[in-house]
Amino acid sequence: MITANRYFRDTFGHKMYKASIAVNVSCPNRDGSKGTGGCIFCSEGGSGEFAARGGNSVTEQIRKAIGQVKDKAGKDAGYIAYFQSFTSTYCSPDYLENILSEASSCEGIEAVSVATRPDCLGPEILEVLGRQAEKMPLFVELGLQTSSDETAEYINRCYKTDEYLEAVKALKAIGANVITHIIFGLPGETKDMMMDTVRTCVNAGSDGYKFTCLYVLENTVLEKLWRENKVEILEMEEYFDIVEEAVKLLPEDAVVHRFTGDGPKKILLAPYWTKNKRQVVNYINRRFGL
Repeated sequence: MITANRYFRDTFGHKMYKASIAVNVSCPNRDGSKGTGGCIFCSEGGSGEFAARGGNSVTEQIRKAIGQVKDKAGKDAGYIAYFQSFTSTYCSPDYLENILSEASSCEGIEAVSVATRPDCLGPEILEVLGRQAEKMPLFVELGLQTSSDETAEYINRCYKTDEYLEAVKALKAIGANVITHIIFGLPGETKDMMMDTVRTCVNAGSDGYKFTCLYVLENTVLEKLWRENKVEILEMEEYFDIVEEAVKLLPEDAVVHRFTGDGPKKILLAPYWTKNKRQVVNYINRRFGL
């Protein structure tokens, strides 16, 4: 297992920071094409609450995002243009090509990362991504969350795990680096089911992993279930016990880009322990020897 910091230093020769971007896209399980309301844990921001929203253009958002971390990052740092909100490939191929090209041309950008769903990677979209991968390193983040189609139906994911397997294969064929998002603690899932998800991703050939605990945000379907005591949220020790088991299943060259997520504090309801980011980061460093 390799940490993201080490991977980026080895690959780019220096530390890398993400410039998060929100663009004009939605999601197929929000607009009615596959479902409505989004996944039960997803907020109105579509996982993009941390994206810079200072301007309408990709360039303006990147400049603002870089400006916010430039002093901390230092002059030798590089930046990744991170299309974070909703499903970034749920758009026309022309629109995707335009926003990727604009991001690539911004000063300081050395790579592009695109967050999307496995079912939004048609042939024309893959062609666009393939051309982007020829310009500079391309990371494609797939929101799998679970390999259980039963759980997926419950959380309103609106696609089958087989589509994830096909997507990983197609993305690797065009030279993309695939990062898979996995959530531990989804309703009804046992530890064995969570480990099955990790094994599925390893067997599929995922290059990187983002683990997170299930957290409850305001104005989501999950909030209602949580308030009705229909969902249990993992405590910190319990969650990281699961992460430790998951890491043991990863190949030596797999990159862990995230050990857990932290929801936006203004709308985060649970688990409370994720609100103290410094404490959580220190715990991760001690527990995993980072």
